Amino acid sequence: MSTERERIAMMERIFGRSAPGVPLGIGDDAAVIDAREGSWVWSVDASIEHVHFRREWLCFEQLGYRSTMAALSDLAAMGAEPCGVLSSLVVPDDVDDRALQELARGQCRATLEVGTVVCGGNLARGAALGIHTTVLGTVDRPLRRDGARSGDEVFVVGASGLAAAGLRHLADGTEGEPTAAMREALKAWREPRARIEEGMAAAGRAHAAIDLSDGLAADTAQLALASGVAIMLDPAAVLLGLPADVAGEVGADPLDLALYGGEDYALLLTAPPGSERDTWRRIGRCVAAEGMAPAVYLERKGTVEPIEVRGFDHFAPKT
Repeated sequence: MSTERERIAMMERIFGRSAPGVPLGIGDDAAVIDAREGSWVWSVDASIEHVHFRREWLCFEQLGYRSTMAALSDLAAMGAEPCGVLSSLVVPDDVDDRALQELARGQCRATLEVGTVVCGGNLARGAALGIHTTVLGTVDRPLRRDGARSGDEVFVVGASGLAAAGLRHLADGTEGEPTAAMREALKAWREPRARIEEGMAAAGRAHAAIDLSDGLAADTAQLALASGVAIMLDPAAVLLGLPADVAGEVGADPLDLALYGGEDYALLLTAPPGSERDTWRRIGRCVAAEGMAPAVYLERKGTVEPIEVRGFDHFAPKT
């Protein structure tokens, strides 16, 4: 079976990337559609039971909030302002009215926090709980993955690896009261925040952006490949966003967790030196891909080593 990326590429060849009025189609965090003023930005995301979550890991209100923020994060990566959300729910028989109300309240809380609303959708019956969220936004000049330039610095807005630590804690079924650091990690997974304000502010400063959903290594590699640059990451800077004791609590190497964790919904940005804001954390730099592949590398005391690109893949073989 092909990987998720290979299947997307296969479907892209069938659908095509763009058309009149669609300057950016398949291949970025969202599609861009020309409007009379600025551009529309559209994206869709799915959260499926037994794939993205288990019910015992979070309440229905958190589930509604989490799935909505995950979809809105694609707008943040494009620098777009949200202007509407559509929600299509597949509801099994064991989800009663009270649970459905709580899920909807979570969706409502997420949209209120970013200044938009759920304005429609669909409700259907099915074997497993599924939440399909379509988000619509507007932007004058959308951020893209293919805009990074040699000389840009690389920044992260938000944590990298924290949500993965929380997920590992839940998957391990660890009993007892979690530490303060682990409570932070659990909240990062259960209630991520789409960086809408930060994305909108970056639209006038950054050259490229992507949201961190599949893991820092995998998502940075996508941006590097789209832009045709090599990205050098400073491992010490990468680790600054992750409390060291959190990795230890789940028996993980801190750098491995930060690079490959995923589901942080932080923003990765590239911008000229001196463009950063207070919330941006510098973790590396872009260089011309001369004599090396457009990819991601770790830079340690003058030595450079390529990063293994791995992250979440829906169609990876089960082990």
